[in-house]
Amino acid sequence: MPDIEMTRIPGGTVGLHDARRRRRWSVTLEPFEIGVFAVTEEQMAELLAVPATHPRRPAVEVSWLRAVRFCNAASEWEGLDPAYSVDGDEVTWHVDADGFRLPTEAEWEHACRAGSSTPQYGPLPEVAWTSADGVTAPQGVGGKMPNLNGLFDTLGNVWEWCWDLLDPARYDEYRVFRGGGFADDAWSVRASTRRGGAPRMQHDDVGFRVARGGFDAVDAAQGWSAAVDLDRAATSAPLPPGWTPRR
Repeated sequence: MPDIEMTRIPGGTVGLHDARRRRRWSVTLEPFEIGVFAVTEEQMAELLAVPATHPRRPAVEVSWLRAVRFCNAASEWEGLDPAYSVDGDEVTWHVDADGFRLPTEAEWEHACRAGSSTPQYGPLPEVAWTSADGVTAPQGVGGKMPNLNGLFDTLGNVWEWCWDLLDPARYDEYRVFRGGGFADDAWSVRASTRRGGAPRMQHDDVGFRVARGGFDAVDAAQGWSAAVDLDRAATSAPLPPGWTPRR
């Protein structure tokens, strides 16, 4: 399998925002590792035996569940403890495992911002493939400038799946994706923008990058908590303008 290049992100604090609940909060993170690039078509082909028409492009049309499957396959290839148990559509994260996994939202935003407090960590024409570039498909990874963590394409090119639920009270099992894509304008290509889809959905502008890091917990780590997910699912609140409930 082509190497998955990882970099270590120092611990720190990141601010998050839930628009529906009109809530802002801070998450303190332990150090973790994250992919320098989004997972490419070549890497998907090597592990999951799928076609790779453009080997250096980010893999897209990848469901959240397939991204989870890739993480486990990469862990097994490297002799690491798989991060996930999968039973149909039910996925359990073994928080203490050292294998590859999807980043939490808090990890993703902390790694993307790289110390920046602005919506973009640099001028978009220099750091992100967006609608302003006039491209009609994802571009090869590493074609723009990296952020100060050395990560490429966290903004623009393709959205990236995260571990977290989007809004369980309104969207059931929908999972978050972050970062904006090649067809999006500057409003969407921001470090804080949240969108999501069902675990089996595939999109032509959504891929993922992997993370690593185990933690001394059972059902909570890096800004995510199973108990909080249950609480969020039971809580109702008015939707902000432009949001459409799934049920």
